[in-house]
Amino acid sequence: MDEKFHIDIDCQQLFHHGEMICGDVFLSKRIKEENRTIAVLSDGMGSGVKANVLATLTASMAMNFTAEHKDVKTIAEIIMNTLPVCSVRKVSYSTFTIIDIEFDGTTRIIEFDNPLCVVMRGSEVFDPGWRTILLDSEENQGKELRTCEFNARKEDRILFWSDGIMQSGMGSRELPFGWGHESALKFVTNIVKSTPYISARNLGLQLVKKAARNDQDELKDDTSAGVIYYREPRKLLICTGPPYEKEKDAELAMRVYHFKGKKIICGGTTAEILGRELNLKFAAGMKITDPELPPASYMESINLVTEGILTIGKVARILGDYNSDYDLGDGPADQIVHYLLQSDKISIISGTRINFAHQDPSLPIELEIRRTVVKRIVSLLEDKFLKDVTLTFI
Repeated sequence: MDEKFHIDIDCQQLFHHGEMICGDVFLSKRIKEENRTIAVLSDGMGSGVKANVLATLTASMAMNFTAEHKDVKTIAEIIMNTLPVCSVRKVSYSTFTIIDIEFDGTTRIIEFDNPLCVVMRGSEVFDPGWRTILLDSEENQGKELRTCEFNARKEDRILFWSDGIMQSGMGSRELPFGWGHESALKFVTNIVKSTPYISARNLGLQLVKKAARNDQDELKDDTSAGVIYYREPRKLLICTGPPYEKEKDAELAMRVYHFKGKKIICGGTTAEILGRELNLKFAAGMKITDPELPPASYMESINLVTEGILTIGKVARILGDYNSDYDLGDGPADQIVHYLLQSDKISIISGTRINFAHQDPSLPIELEIRRTVVKRIVSLLEDKFLKDVTLTFI
């Protein structure tokens, strides 16, 4: 995909009141080899564990078959024929929405029985050319799929949701028939008009919170709101460690100088090289915000300067433990993680000159070889957070 085009994707979920597990399942995957992104939302019948099992099975099959470029009808038939039959209702049932985005912005959507997916171009609803496909097998004859294919543009959005959104408030005096598609869409349109660059996460969060308020914060169904936002990418460069050959110090400095985006330097020697080569003013930090790490320092035109291997080691740990409830602090590693999560295209330049101080077996285990730590960070960013990461060793 063109580097000026990034996919911001998120799905916010709230559980049915009284349940410990969500019956809606959201999966997303970036296939790096094809520069392709797939997102799936499935809603299992009912709520709780049974619904979660149905939805998980559906979402997993939808993800795998879509990744293999299987035909729309084939995907739907296999899913519907594979789902286990509910012992109570004597039927197997799980809805799904599949969104498949290729490198050039070509977007395909397949939908079965979820509330109507919406494509927005700016703050207006856009018709991508929806069509209906009828299944004709003996087991599923007459069942309908909605599908479309379109070329996405920057500032387009896709909204996909479970029926917990549309049915929220049902039976109340204000919303006797539920919130409904038109009211939910009007709510979204007003938000986008007032905050045109709102992130996918924040828009989805506002939707599920509004649905919860409709039900007086006691949701009567599992509630999911997914948003895909095609936008300008946020770029970040992290440099850690000096080049293997001192002759390449100037090359490293020029790469940092010409980078268009935010910049972080991890390591005193690396900061010293850049300060010398680019004639940048440097000031050592004195305020300790994390008792495990030396304080962050300050350098002209650089967003953040930290200590090296200890700090990136802690960054790897935080990324591994991170979830939606994780509370980032003010320490240097926490600040780096904040920058990473806010960025889309991340470039990491890792120097390979050995610092012999880090080979002392008596030092903490966090001081493992920089290359290993950096590779773990890259793996977490790509697999867990779907970031576009480029790693260069110098």
